[in-house]
Amino acid sequence: MQSSNSETFGQNHVTLGCFEVGGRVYALDVTYIREVVRWQPVTPLPKAPALIEGIIDLRGAVVPVVDLGRALGGDSVKADSRSRIAVAEIEGLVLGLAVDAVIEVLPVNATAMEDPPGLATQAGYDTTRAVVRRSDADPIIVLSLEHLLESIYRSALPSKEETQ
Repeated sequence: MQSSNSETFGQNHVTLGCFEVGGRVYALDVTYIREVVRWQPVTPLPKAPALIEGIIDLRGAVVPVVDLGRALGGDSVKADSRSRIAVAEIEGLVLGLAVDAVIEVLPVNATAMEDPPGLATQAGYDTTRAVVRRSDADPIIVLSLEHLLESIYRSALPSKEETQ
């Protein structure tokens, strides 16, 4: 998914991998994205954390898959011809992110990336790393993969009902 132009941008530019989830456009820095693969059936993993849908076999490697729609608090990704699994890596962990569609690889000037609204961050909201405003379309939400990973870990904790 990396653009051949990504080497030419230098420190003032970021290359984003953009995808659609629930009718909205989200992005990740492509440095986290190893590859994007066509949708394939996910094998459920018994007693896995709530946000892990299951696993896929990717060329001999077992990769856990997170439904990004559910992880972002929305509807599950619907498997169809546009659906993809973006394979990401962070802190040595590999995970697949189920998305409705991959949109584009977008080079962005770093100055075009704005911080999320202050009220949201002060309230403990840290899913969004940055916002990229566009004159011709809705803003792009740049996700924090670290926060997503933390959400997966938290989904493995027993609920209050389970601990009582």
